[in-house]
Amino acid sequence: MKKILKIGIAGLMAGGLLMAATAANAGGNNDRFMKVMKRGTLVVGVKADYKPWGFRDSSGKLVGMEIDMANDVAKALGVELKLVPVQSSNRMQFLQQGKIDLMIATMSDKANRRKVVGVPDPNYYTSGTNVLAKKGVVKSWADLKGKPVCGKQGAFYNKQVSKKYGAKIIAFVGNAEAKQALRDGKCVAWVYDDSSIMADLASGQYNDYEMPMKTEDDTPWALAVPKEERGGIWGNFMSGMIYNWHRSGRLIELEKKWGIQATSFLVDMNKKFEAYTPK
Repeated sequence: MKKILKIGIAGLMAGGLLMAATAANAGGNNDRFMKVMKRGTLVVGVKADYKPWGFRDSSGKLVGMEIDMANDVAKALGVELKLVPVQSSNRMQFLQQGKIDLMIATMSDKANRRKVVGVPDPNYYTSGTNVLAKKGVVKSWADLKGKPVCGKQGAFYNKQVSKKYGAKIIAFVGNAEAKQALRDGKCVAWVYDDSSIMADLASGQYNDYEMPMKTEDDTPWALAVPKEERGGIWGNFMSGMIYNWHRSGRLIELEKKWGIQATSFLVDMNKKFEAYTPK
């Protein structure tokens, strides 16, 4: 237990959030954390269909950037890892119901979600608005002015890009239809969330395409523990893990490993905490 607290607190020191183990212990419920240690297995909810963050390889094994992060946590705790596939529709419920101990599943950090699950700070990733386009067709957001741009019906990106850059949005019911229209040359670009676009680029099905713009309107991503354990050992330990991931450059390393287009967020977070890296 002392070793585990030391690992978590080391990261908290980096963010100026150091607290005594007794305070962390008293700050919240630690039942789930103690169950993890007793059973010797950490159960983590991850995506199984969102390449390259979480997906199944040719053998059916779950792999990806967030799976590597889950492995890091289990290793730090000194326990075995069990992965449970989750969807956006059930990931918070799985945590509430005790089906998983930790959730690392491409979840955007929203105020209403913090009322349901425990979100340790800082955020570990971010995503925002960008476009998928054939290589060389567009180079800047200004290039979209007066041009047809594919979008998904109801997505807030549509109004934003239309109003700000003068794009002529052609909205489709589903993503598949919109991207097929892009392939067919009906649009110069497809506007959507950059994490989804990066997943498309990593799939090998869009080798002649690129994401040429600088991402706008970033929305941070959060991992989650049970809400009642946010202020306890478990929540504080995970805060320490996130700080250590950032200050060590581990997440930048994982981006490169999984062929994800580099994000300025990770570079900025690494610079922010690099002063606390042990020499």
